[in-house]
Amino acid sequence: MHVVSGDGLIVVDKPGGVTSHDVVARVRRLARTRRVGHGGTLDPMATGVLVIGVGRATRLLTYVIGADKSYSATIRLGQATVTDDAEGDVISTTPAGGLTEDAVRSALVALTGEIDQVPSSVSAIKIDGQRAYKRVREGENVELPARRVTVSRLEVLAIRREQPDVVDVDIDVACSTGTYIRAIARDAGRALGVGGHLTALRRTAVGGFRLAEAVTLDELERRAPDLVDLPLAVAAQRFFPRRDASADEAKVLSHGGPLDPVGLPGPYAVFDPAGGLIAIVSERAGRARAEIVLAPA
Repeated sequence: MHVVSGDGLIVVDKPGGVTSHDVVARVRRLARTRRVGHGGTLDPMATGVLVIGVGRATRLLTYVIGADKSYSATIRLGQATVTDDAEGDVISTTPAGGLTEDAVRSALVALTGEIDQVPSSVSAIKIDGQRAYKRVREGENVELPARRVTVSRLEVLAIRREQPDVVDVDIDVACSTGTYIRAIARDAGRALGVGGHLTALRRTAVGGFRLAEAVTLDELERRAPDLVDLPLAVAAQRFFPRRDASADEAKVLSHGGPLDPVGLPGPYAVFDPAGGLIAIVSERAGRARAEIVLAPA
């Protein structure tokens, strides 16, 4: 008999050099199920927190994708690249050795708070049905529209001058979903007139899921097929406010019916008397309605 991994989330520490899709494919094989997805792409160069959903928990991933993220990163000033990171060819070099620390810090302060950010042209955003990075690789000049993002924290950890003509800046960032750290590197470099790109990126948190609890792919190989760290109910309780339903309410909700509101801002997770997750619910127009029902049919 083949044991299949249960429904839930896995917090993976993605290694460099693999795509987020590669990680999903590996987990599918190890968990022996097709129902696997991830909660927000990390570039191949990037490492760190990648939240993977297995089974019914894949339906929670839309909420995970929308969560705030935290990163540690290194920006290299003095070189611009086609991809705004170290994966792409250098397209311009301008000696940056003369930059003062104050100038570097000011450029980064200007990229903090609510900003209109133009995503990196080499991104997974679709233009007329085709991903932007594909168009760039085919030689097109891609201009993406700016979008409003929030950089709630941008801390400069170190400014290093280990090589002539370039300045490396280690930063710690907390931001809303859809923020490109590569674009921060590009924009800081542009503002300083020397160009900039990202040489390292590590995602340290997605919502409340942190690097400290992340497991490596090697650890998952050893644990297979029992991969899930956070079973469905535990994962939901970590991510959402909790409401406990009576047996009658649980029955109504599991069949898609509405409940009376309790004044909790949604979305929130509703649990049955046995502690099982029934649904993710939000309140509007005087009713509490399921956005997704997760109770097994």
